[in-house]
Amino acid sequence: MIDFKNELNEAQYDAATHPQGPVLVIAGAGSGKTRTIVYRLAWLVEQGVAPDSILLMTFTRKAAQEMLTRAETILGRSLHGTSGGTFHSFAYSVLRQNALTAGFPNGMTLMDRGDCEDIIRDVKSELGLGKKDRSFPKKNTLLDIITKSRNKELSIDQVVTTEAYHLTCYSQEIEEIANAYKVYKQQHALLDYDDLLFFLEKLLAENDVIKEQLRARFRFIMVDEYQDTNLVQARIVRLLAGKNGNIMAVGDDAQSIYAFRGADVSNILNFPQIFENVKIVRLEQNYRSVQPVLDLTNAILEGAETKFDKKLFTNRTGGKTPELMVPLSDYTQSSRVVDKIIKLQKKFGPEGVAVLFRAGYQSYGLEVALKRIGIEYKKYGGLKFNEAAHIKDVLAFMRLVSNPIDIISWQRSLGHIKGVGPKTAKKIADAVISANQSAVEKFKKKYALLGELLTDLDGLRQKNSSPSTALEVLLPLYNPILVTEYPDDYPRRQAGLEQLSQIAANYESMESFLADLCLDPEPLSQDNEEQREAVTLSTIHSAKGLEWNAVIILDLVEDRFPSRKSMQKPAEFEEERRLLYVACTRAKDELYMSAPASVSRQNTDFRDPAIPSPFLREISDSLYEEWQESYSGGLAKKKRTPIDNYSASYPSMNGSAESEIEAGSSAQASAKKISPAKLGYCNHKIFGRGKIVERVEPDKYRINFPGFGLKVIVEDYLEML
Repeated sequence: MIDFKNELNEAQYDAATHPQGPVLVIAGAGSGKTRTIVYRLAWLVEQGVAPDSILLMTFTRKAAQEMLTRAETILGRSLHGTSGGTFHSFAYSVLRQNALTAGFPNGMTLMDRGDCEDIIRDVKSELGLGKKDRSFPKKNTLLDIITKSRNKELSIDQVVTTEAYHLTCYSQEIEEIANAYKVYKQQHALLDYDDLLFFLEKLLAENDVIKEQLRARFRFIMVDEYQDTNLVQARIVRLLAGKNGNIMAVGDDAQSIYAFRGADVSNILNFPQIFENVKIVRLEQNYRSVQPVLDLTNAILEGAETKFDKKLFTNRTGGKTPELMVPLSDYTQSSRVVDKIIKLQKKFGPEGVAVLFRAGYQSYGLEVALKRIGIEYKKYGGLKFNEAAHIKDVLAFMRLVSNPIDIISWQRSLGHIKGVGPKTAKKIADAVISANQSAVEKFKKKYALLGELLTDLDGLRQKNSSPSTALEVLLPLYNPILVTEYPDDYPRRQAGLEQLSQIAANYESMESFLADLCLDPEPLSQDNEEQREAVTLSTIHSAKGLEWNAVIILDLVEDRFPSRKSMQKPAEFEEERRLLYVACTRAKDELYMSAPASVSRQNTDFRDPAIPSPFLREISDSLYEEWQESYSGGLAKKKRTPIDNYSASYPSMNGSAESEIEAGSSAQASAKKISPAKLGYCNHKIFGRGKIVERVEPDKYRINFPGFGLKVIVEDYLEML
């Protein structure tokens, strides 16, 4: 017999041995969620429940198999017959066994991603859509939009408007393709992964006999990661379990971060209202992090609008207080983070250190800094900086400024000219390199963009231009190419190009810039990438479920974390809060957060004062230590100062705030800095509440408005708070 009371803590025991009826297990980060499910499986079998009457649904087959294997080890016997797997695999099994009733008298075929994309391509062609339109969404993007529409149960137009606004002009065509795709599948008895869930729901909702058969068979149902279920998955659970069934949902509302995939946090929040007489068990004892880290993560959740209250605690005594680093700028942030990585590697080894960020492009500056001094890293989520196609495109242009006989860069650059294929690109490159002027002139007459490119490259080369100047010339030339070549996601790629400009602004020499960005170690296979010892760089979404001794989080300032878009939408803002919670709870021993005091102004060499993330501003400064960067480059512990004064206290790297007033202001020369103690807040009719950064004499103020950035406003249009 298993000594469950000795093997589990009190809350885990309470959940694992719950006898009958619905139970919701709110499992805080690092609280032994998997262990609880494993012991629940073992306890049920020990109570005489037949293994084949248990249904365990997880989000990966691997997770289900690991849980079942661990339960078998504890029990010392097989759990043969237990149904464990994903929602999709369960749905496929039920539909296959009831194909006739489900509407497939001749059977059905499940398609993979490639099959679905091919059908999208074919129906698009049959409809005659997108012909000779290079900006028309590609088949993979079309499928992504259709899939999101179904998972989120929103119209195509709603998905495009909120997630791919640059494609709104194609909403009607995408709708036509989605309808034709649906008809094609029906005609040929084909199912995609989304169909599995909706057809199962339809079968259960319309056929009471099958529904009752499944309820009778699966007397105990467990669902892992319930916060990640979408709407149709939650309805399937309700249909299978009934309002009073033996359903155990395990998850953490505070770790619901996949709304972009269709996950709906309301499923777990509303669980007690959907089922009757629900028992709620909170797993709050954390086995991962030290208490100072948990105190900070608890504080992050305190500001959440809707949540299950919980306080994480641990028996790990002591522990280092989290640190908030305040670099002078987002550029110097990379240097300060590298300094921190060097120290942490000595303490925990490369594998024990991770740098986390909200979006893949936010690590670009850090990647360059790590390469420069030879620190190995592996990146998850988003492309490595110099592997992104649009970055390689622009670097090819810049390499031609430095080396006019670089045949590889010529071929890549010329290949973007409309009508120029690989063979023609080589002919043009050969003519340019060999200085065959007559041939070059012929090509210039045929391809107008070629003449403009050659003129710009020659001008930059003759003036020995800096990398920053070169980008000022080349990016306007490249932007139309970016939109044409990458129509599906060019807005996301533009963020990477802005990061490239920021990095370039800190180099005088083109050769040094290209060397730092283009020199790379030998390419590694995926297996070697996983096995080698290296610091981890990861988006927070890719880091969920993982842990490191030390974690550093980048860019904790408004418009970056949370993002500008989410600042305007309450639901998205709350998901950003949960994202920060997930990031912080990855740290076992030490946690570092970075909130640059200034950030690069788009497409300029100037930097604007940054406002620390609202999530930081909510936290008591007793929960972290503040470390400010000095102009000499190091970090020094700072005396207690309210964090919302950072944007006023730290001038930009490009001089005082006087030099950063919007161009054209008649009062630019007379601007002066106000002491932080006198700075306050104001309201504006359009921009809302903002923080006054400085007064611009005689009658204007420079104000930072969350979601809108810095504005210079006449005093008469402001309501002072």
